[in-house]
Amino acid sequence: MKSKNFQKHISSYKIVNNKGVTVWLTGLSGAGKSTIARHIEKELKARNRQVEVLDGDLIRTWLSQGLGFSKKDRDINVRRVGFVANLLSRNGVIVIAATISPYQDIRDEIRAINKNFIEVYVNAPLEICEARDVKGLYAKARAGEIKGFTGIDDPYEVPMNPEVICESGKETVEESAGKVIRALEELGYLQVAAESLS
Repeated sequence: MKSKNFQKHISSYKIVNNKGVTVWLTGLSGAGKSTIARHIEKELKARNRQVEVLDGDLIRTWLSQGLGFSKKDRDINVRRVGFVANLLSRNGVIVIAATISPYQDIRDEIRAINKNFIEVYVNAPLEICEARDVKGLYAKARAGEIKGFTGIDDPYEVPMNPEVICESGKETVEESAGKVIRALEELGYLQVAAESLS
């Protein structure tokens, strides 16, 4: 016989769709990808979902040491992120990848290997991204100290058909994260929250 506390716990537990998915946040450095990713992560954890954030800077530190910023090296880095995301998502994890990933062809490649995939374009004007740049990377790029910097002397290819567009220069972080959460709900990767049903 089950205890009353056990029965109470089971009755209050919401069964959710535990299908994994890769949520791919792409945009310029300073657009707000990592900040939005952390807000999404917080909401998903509150809904008892398994979630992992793959931050581009951390991936470079731990998985891609020695790679430069040529297109070839960037593509290798993005492939590594995509591979890890695929491993996690196919085991029921919602993966939030926050990486510049400036080239359309490699993003298409990552979409192809990830069965469940949502592309999120985090859009912000270059001047806003530069104003947010606490590391001074844009200033170094403009001074010629960093070569091949996306948005300065290397192109960023805007996604052609992303599932979600976050206008982080106009929206709050909560509004941008909310767009992604709604997309997860509408596409069947996340149970609609009770408050959304009222």
